[in-house]
Amino acid sequence: MSRRGGIGYAIACRLASYGANVFLHHFVPHDSEQDWGADDLDAVLAGVREQSAGGRIADLHADLAEPDAPQRVFDAATGTFGHVDILVANHAMSGHDGPLGELTADELDRHWAVDARSTILLLQAFANAHDGRPGGAAVLMTSGQALGPLPGEIAYGSAKAALHGMTTTFADQLADRGIRVNTVNPGPVDTGYLTHDIWRTVEPMFPFGRYGEPDDPARLVGWLVTDEAVWITGQVVNSEGGFGRWRPRGAST
Repeated sequence: MSRRGGIGYAIACRLASYGANVFLHHFVPHDSEQDWGADDLDAVLAGVREQSAGGRIADLHADLAEPDAPQRVFDAATGTFGHVDILVANHAMSGHDGPLGELTADELDRHWAVDARSTILLLQAFANAHDGRPGGAAVLMTSGQALGPLPGEIAYGSAKAALHGMTTTFADQLADRGIRVNTVNPGPVDTGYLTHDIWRTVEPMFPFGRYGEPDDPARLVGWLVTDEAVWITGQVVNSEGGFGRWRPRGAST
């Protein structure tokens, strides 16, 4: 969570507005490599604090590609707040990807490490520390790879598919510990990469006439971690605004 235009920021603001204590993980170097660039981290954290309804806000910088980073992040959260009731694994790596025929083992490994392995290790740390009290909830994030192709994103899509495919297994194992596990596919959300040319191509696919906004999936995540969703577990929920997965002939996006 290191950009005010991202889904993680929207989720953090929403949970803070509910009065939750929120522990934020961020890794600014990732955004610095992207076309949209890095945000002002102090402004990002201040924005979450402005939404707080009385809860505490804390944060930690960590590269989740490192094998021990997920446990360090979780230990920092429990060290700050004493107990963690909710885990939202919103992080992902962008770039360093491609279609079949152009991939390298390093690109595949990097996506696996960040997009799948670190999430599983975070969930494991959460489960090991949870004391069985009611209300435990974890939300993982996948993509739309189960609904249609992700051209040029084999490494990313395959790592996210692992989380999608294991959601029911995670939920089954952790039910005895009082933890619900669900996965959200946020669908196409404009987090800073949408261009006029992309929108012209995909506009007919959106029945409401607009792209997804970060708070669209954030509202779903916020609901899933409250007691309003106490009977929901083991689900992969799509938040796509009716997005129709077809491409006009000759379109490359």
